[in-house]
Formats: sequence, structure tokens, C-alpha cells
Amino acid sequence: MRPDPLAGYEDWPAAMRAAAPYEAASEAGTALARVLGVRRPPPRPEVVVEDRLEHEGVLVERLRWSVGHGPRTRAWRLRPAGADEPLPGVLGMHFHGGVRSVGGEQLVDLGAASSARAVALRASGYAGRAPANDLARRGHVVLVHDTFSWGSRRFDLSRPTPRLAALARAQEALWAQQGVSPSPEERFDHLSGLHEETLAKACGVLGTTFAGAVVGDDLVALDVLAGTDGVDPGRLATIGFSGGGGRSLLLAALDDRVGAAVVVGMMATFASLVPGYLDTHSWLLHAPGLWSHADWPDLTALGRARFLVQYGRADELFPLEGMEAAHERLLALHAGSDRYAGTFGAGGHVFDAAMQDEAWTFLGEALAGVSAG
Repeated sequence: MRPDPLAGYEDWPAAMRAAAPYEAASEAGTALARVLGVRRPPPRPEVVVEDRLEHEGVLVERLRWSVGHGPRTRAWRLRPAGADEPLPGVLGMHFHGGVRSVGGEQLVDLGAASSARAVALRASGYAGRAPANDLARRGHVVLVHDTFSWGSRRFDLSRPTPRLAALARAQEALWAQQGVSPSPEERFDHLSGLHEETLAKACGVLGTTFAGAVVGDDLVALDVLAGTDGVDPGRLATIGFSGGGGRSLLLAALDDRVGAAVVVGMMATFASLVPGYLDTHSWLLHAPGLWSHADWPDLTALGRARFLVQYGRADELFPLEGMEAAHERLLALHAGSDRYAGTFGAGGHVFDAAMQDEAWTFLGEALAGVSAG
């Protein structure tokens, strides 16, 4: 049989074709959803708690649910051990990073149960910290999940198409020449990076975009967080670094339940990225038709969230002039309000310890200023 490029998601095309378009609370949000091809998420799914552990004062639950197509979603929900009062909820968004073997776990410290790949990602991107655990210790309920095509939501690439197989053989030859022995996770990450082009093509055929498919999963996760016992649904926020920052921005633009958002290492004008940075970023940022609809900074005007945007002056993925232009645009767009704060650090494409401390302070203040729902 011919290899299936959508293996593991055989039910996805029918689900996309049958689902109604997403309707936001505002006309502007709905118009953005149309550009991205976002579908209305299914009713809040049944959530199964697979196991629990307590680690350094934090109760961590591993969850599963179904978004209605493809593999079941794995997620982790964290809260201060012993907490019984309603707490603000934070949805943590994992980055893209060309690493699909690990999704939400990159934000969570599971102690001895942590995977080596997740520990390595925290070391390289998060200064060795576990943002979800830190936020839980500060008095939040934190939910992190594997989104569309990552971790538990990955596609089955065990029988790649001829095009992917040929590209994989070329990479294997290069690794052999270099004396490199990649792990199974590294092999999968490379192949899934090549597969993203196929996913973007499939999304276009189905009337959506890769970004729209991802935010569809994120909308379901926000429903799960908002419906969690012990979460104040009037105090919800989202955070993300790199591709996760882009996901946080889109979710806040589409869903008015998000009262605060932290966007780390994911802000510049499209004019500064095209064409020089087209190959630097994935289909998650370069969504077809998006720039014709709105520039990336302008999306912060949608929804009701307050934004903290953190930039790195030495960020190798974004030109400094593009980040500065976005910052100036955001200052003008939100003049006279408290909806935008932007800070520039000296570092590169990282969410370092100082940035995390600043972000957690911002979230504490922003969510404290929102009346309980």
C-alpha cells in the first residue's frame, strides 16, 4: 500500500470538513479565525487523570483527552500542593524548536520521571528551569499540553512517503560522514521537520493553515483549564517562548477569556522577516494570507489580554530593526492603556532566568487586577 502522509490522523480530513468555522467574541477575532482557517472546537472533552505525583511542593497530574481527531492529547496540570482556594490559571505553550518528539513536558519538572530530551530542552531554552513548576509554586494552576503534531499528538512517520524517505536517507548519509549517531528522538525530529511542508499542504487543501490547526488544539486546552476545579475562570493567562509565544498571541487574539499573555522571543514586523527570514521560521509564523490581513504586532489589539513581550537584542531568529519597529508600533497602538509592556534583554533566543522572573511578576500583577469570574 502507498504510504499515508497523514498516518495517525486518518480521521482528520473528515473532521476538518465537517467542523463549523470558529466564531470569536468580536468581528475582528472572527475575521482572524477565517484567515487562519480555525474550526470551532468540540465541546469540552472528558479528561482522564492517568497518574499523580508530588514534587517539591507541586502536585503534578498527567492527563489525557481527545480533541475529536488524531491521537489523544497528553498534558500535565500543576498546582501548589494542598491548595484549596480558587487560583488563577495559566496555559503554558511549548516552543517549536524543530523538536516534535517532546511537547508540553519541556515546561515541566517530573523529577526522576523526566525524560532526558525534556531536561535537555529546559537546559538550552529555559536556563535549566521548569516554568510550569515555578508558576505553580507561585500560586497558579498551570496546564501544559502537547499540541497538534507534537509529542503525543505526533504523526506516525514509521512509513515515510518516497519523498521523505529519500530526504531521510540523505541525512543519514551526512550523519554517517560526520560520525554522528543520532538518537531515535533526533531522527524523528528531523523527519517531522521535513514533514511540516506536507502538513502545511494538507491544511491548505482542507481549508485551514498549520497555525490554525495548532490553535485549534490550544483552544481545547484552554477549555480544559477554564473548567478545572479550583481554577478561577475569570483569571486566565497564557505564556510561551518562541513558537509558543506565537501561539500565546494567537490564542489571546481569538479568545477573550485570556486576560494576560506573555510572548517571549516571537515579535517583529513581517516586513523585517520577508524574504530574508522566510527559511528561519516555520509555517506556524508564516501563515498564508496573514500579513495581507494584519501585521504580527497588530494582533495584540484583538481580545482583551494585557501583553508582556520580551525581546532579545542578540536574538538570531529576528532582526533587531524588526523587533524595534514592532515595539514602536505596539507602543503607539496601546498608547494610554496598560495593555502592552515590552522589554529588551541583551541575550539571544532564550527564555532566561531574569526574563522568567520578570514574566512571573507581570502575570501575578495582571491576574491580581482581574476580578474573579
